[in-house]
Amino acid sequence: MSDRILVLYGSYRSDRAGIRLANYIVHGLRARGAEAELIDALQIDLPMLDRMYKEHAEGEAPEAMNALAKKIRAADGFVFVTGEYNWGMQPGLKNLTDHFLEEWFWRPAGIVSYSAGRLGGARANLLWHGTLSEMGMVVISSTVLVGSVGQTLDTEGRPQGEAGAFLEQSFARFADDLAWWTEAARLQRQRRKPPY
Repeated sequence: MSDRILVLYGSYRSDRAGIRLANYIVHGLRARGAEAELIDALQIDLPMLDRMYKEHAEGEAPEAMNALAKKIRAADGFVFVTGEYNWGMQPGLKNLTDHFLEEWFWRPAGIVSYSAGRLGGARANLLWHGTLSEMGMVVISSTVLVGSVGQTLDTEGRPQGEAGAFLEQSFARFADDLAWWTEAARLQRQRRKPPY
């Protein structure tokens, strides 16, 4: 059975170097046999959070929100690809994520971060750990940090140079970790109903 993984990306900027990394992750997961799908906050374009999905009367949520809720519920795991803005989270990705809650429960999440500088979005990466845990996901211990994202991946999302080789190495461990937890969570959900 193939793992169904949603790769969530949240930049709204006109020059989005991070989309290269999001596409790299999708292609890398597919090459390993997963059913990976990119969820691009810019393309879905949910409004700034007013009411969560669950706060809408049945059948009254915007269609884009309803469609995404179904995809989240059907997924086996998640990868959050995040940039770092002023030492913090990317607002587009956070807004997309906050529209949902119970839909995320009992599945693993991995964090991939990037920046134009050398720290690879490490501070945003750290902030996402607590947020995703609070939202009912199991955050895997492996992570991917990509500094100088514009030099690490070419415009087609192919790794290049020494930094690209390091990305491929760290992605392999990350993907193995995510696959292990995805399988474990799926088997546990089949064996025993979640407690809430």
